[in-house]
Amino acid sequence: MHSVRKVTEDLYWVGANDHRLALFENIHPISRGVSYNAYLLLDEKKVLFDTVDWSACRQLLENIEYLLEGNQLDYLVINHMEPDHGACIEEILVRYPDVKVISTEKAFMLMRQFGFEIEGHELIEVAEGDTFSFGGHTVTFVAAPMVHWPEAMVTYDTTNGVLFSADAFGSFGALDGKLFNDEVDFKGDYWLNDARRYYTNIVGKYGAHTSALLKKASTVDIKIVCPLHGPVWRNDLAWFIDKYVHWATYEPEEKGVMIAYATMYGNTESAAQALAAKLCERGVTNVVVYDVSNTHVSTLISETFRLSHVVLASVTYNLGIYPIMHNYLMDMKALNLQNRTFAIVENGSWACKSGDLMQKFIDEELKNMTVLNERLSLASALLPDKESELDALADSIRDSINGVE
Repeated sequence: MHSVRKVTEDLYWVGANDHRLALFENIHPISRGVSYNAYLLLDEKKVLFDTVDWSACRQLLENIEYLLEGNQLDYLVINHMEPDHGACIEEILVRYPDVKVISTEKAFMLMRQFGFEIEGHELIEVAEGDTFSFGGHTVTFVAAPMVHWPEAMVTYDTTNGVLFSADAFGSFGALDGKLFNDEVDFKGDYWLNDARRYYTNIVGKYGAHTSALLKKASTVDIKIVCPLHGPVWRNDLAWFIDKYVHWATYEPEEKGVMIAYATMYGNTESAAQALAAKLCERGVTNVVVYDVSNTHVSTLISETFRLSHVVLASVTYNLGIYPIMHNYLMDMKALNLQNRTFAIVENGSWACKSGDLMQKFIDEELKNMTVLNERLSLASALLPDKESELDALADSIRDSINGVE
């Protein structure tokens, strides 16, 4: 049975929702599922923009067949070749053998690399600034390399201001009948968090490339954004672009404190909770506390992108940083995180090494980071004689947030 939504007078969403997949890219938990978005333009020529994951191919085909009403598909535009969007290319070519495929040189290379049988079909290679007419609609193609694959492009419809944005402006979360940003509570707890977690973990490393794409986008009159995951944006786009500017430039969205702790028997956790209470007493209430052992690293990274200050509280393990805390730091490095202020809480029963090692990692492996001078050092547990150190650390974090030198 078909399931489609109208985007504009002659443009339709023909994608699908997936609640069966537990891990996006087999890494990131998606408890609310994910949408695979594809779009069909019914102009003088019939044009499909991207496909979907193989698991949703049947739904895509039913949607296309319903809207075409026996007509042929003329063009297939591939903005992004990643398999959750490009997996059904071959099936489209089998069902519609006369379809012409429009994409980039690198995308065609990847199609062949994945073993897709594209030879024998008309392949139209486009590059930055090329235009194409489908009848009433004329589009222009814009290169978007490393947002987040090297072959990616976006397609801008100069006729109606629709931007087919590939993986930019996407989000985790199935749409479940809804389509537009104003049909969901995007500024609530779920959608914004999932959009942030999507961007920071999938595209976060490539902030400079995202900034370059945003600069290009600012030169055209975008009215609707059609991403490959998540809601279609038809209003309030400036608000979402502002989020992207922060993420792409690694500037915090908010002044606040994330306390990430690694604990074995609960003693470092107790110190983390005591610090959170001290901060709130000082008026710093935008505080979140996470156990790195039972919080997925994609959430840790997302929250680190959101907030200005991070407290790393780690027990010493085999004379090193607790392994999962170290993995979190390695993900920060891999995703190019910058411009944060750190505070350190260390714990060790006979050789307290984690603090010096975390400081060394921040100084040598991360970019543009600040580490506060005050440090809380524990020998097994937080005892009353350490309260003055705890107070000093809380004061230092408060002063830093308030811009007090």
